[in-house]
Amino acid sequence: MEPTTVTSMSGAEWIRIAAILGASFAMGIGTIGSALGQGYSAGKACEAIAKRPDYANQITRTMLMGQAIAESAVIYALVIALILIFVVK
Repeated sequence: MEPTTVTSMSGAEWIRIAAILGASFAMGIGTIGSALGQGYSAGKACEAIAKRPDYANQITRTMLMGQAIAESAVIYALVIALILIFVVK
């Protein structure tokens, strides 16, 4: 058997390559934004707790709710990546 060259690849193989690249971009971009947002909110929560320690429970609860919402973007990116990897053929 001869090795596959770029010119002898079928359309389905090109679609599969594009789906894998799309999945990697979806996860990469989706996680970067969420990670930056979660880090920023955690830092601001630490600053707020340092200023008002008596409100630490309320600040922490609000921060965790915000981070859960930010994490939902990563879950959506994961779903899109899984669809691209396993459904697109």
